[in-house]
Amino acid sequence: MKLNLLNFAIFILLMAGFTNRLSAQEMITKKNKPVSEVPVPDSSDRNNNFYDNAPTYALKGSGIEILGEVENPGQVVFSELKKHSVIVKETMLTADGTDKFTGAYRYDGYSLFDILNERFLKKKNAAEFNPIIDLYVVIENDKGDKVIVSWGEIYYPTRLHQIIIATDVARIVPSKTKDLWPLPTEQKLVIGSDLVTERNISNPTKITVVSYGRSIKVDRNIDPIYSPEIQVYAKNKVADRISDISTFQKQTFQTIFYGRGRGIHSTTPFNGVCVKDYFAIHFPVNKSNLKTGMFVFVGKDGYRTVYSYSEVMNRNDQAELLIVNCEKDKESGKFRIFPASDFFSDRAVKAVSDIYFEE
Repeated sequence: MKLNLLNFAIFILLMAGFTNRLSAQEMITKKNKPVSEVPVPDSSDRNNNFYDNAPTYALKGSGIEILGEVENPGQVVFSELKKHSVIVKETMLTADGTDKFTGAYRYDGYSLFDILNERFLKKKNAAEFNPIIDLYVVIENDKGDKVIVSWGEIYYPTRLHQIIIATDVARIVPSKTKDLWPLPTEQKLVIGSDLVTERNISNPTKITVVSYGRSIKVDRNIDPIYSPEIQVYAKNKVADRISDISTFQKQTFQTIFYGRGRGIHSTTPFNGVCVKDYFAIHFPVNKSNLKTGMFVFVGKDGYRTVYSYSEVMNRNDQAELLIVNCEKDKESGKFRIFPASDFFSDRAVKAVSDIYFEE
């Protein structure tokens, strides 16, 4: 009897050791796996949702810290936030400047709108210019890659939550070819409105809030507010002067022009020229400009706003930024800009006198 009990005890110890070794091996296997798969909601394609027919994979991340001009910097806690989905056709620039399609995906994750929502602003230039429309964020990953996103891109568009930190991904698989695009393995910044997706950098670790640093005098008493031309600066030198846009193709945008402070302004259409058409020669599409370029539009009175290069020159939704000739309207004159992508009118600077391209 004692011998049987002893044998049983030895058997239990051996099994425990085997189980421990198995558990350790499982942990190694899981660690080496690039992603973990989640069951497919609709693998048979029975419902009307095209974007849930393939497996969803979790992406690895290192955590994200908020820095810069906020009162309460610190780590982002994803568990306190709601998930959003963004669908993208990812395309990168090749060495010769052509576009290379890399895959179609649904990304799930946490929007910059929500991530920054409870970070209370502490603008360095608030005494000179209090409005928030000259803010932008610099997003950096663990490899030192950086991209710029304007504050307006996050909080002013008609379609919110299109910029996310993706923590999960699913392929959007063509029903006939069944192409399986390469899967990313790391968390990713995903910007749903970009045509060429160079700003979709992997494993972002820092988000830094910044206000535009150039000092510009503000004079709200100018009457009438009018600038006969726009000086365009690149690298602190005048690259162009805009005094006539009549030779460029015009576009008319129907709009409900509504301000965050004063509410409805008008329902009059805007007729103008796409800024990207005018700037194509001076500021070509390349990786550097797409990632870290930005435009600053300044009115005669010092009112100014920041746009990222990509939201002006690299849209996939045709919600373009117009430059409008308002010469007959001395209150807007001579030129103003109109952002078709924005819900509010606040970034529609009037009497534009200067445009700065910054990197």
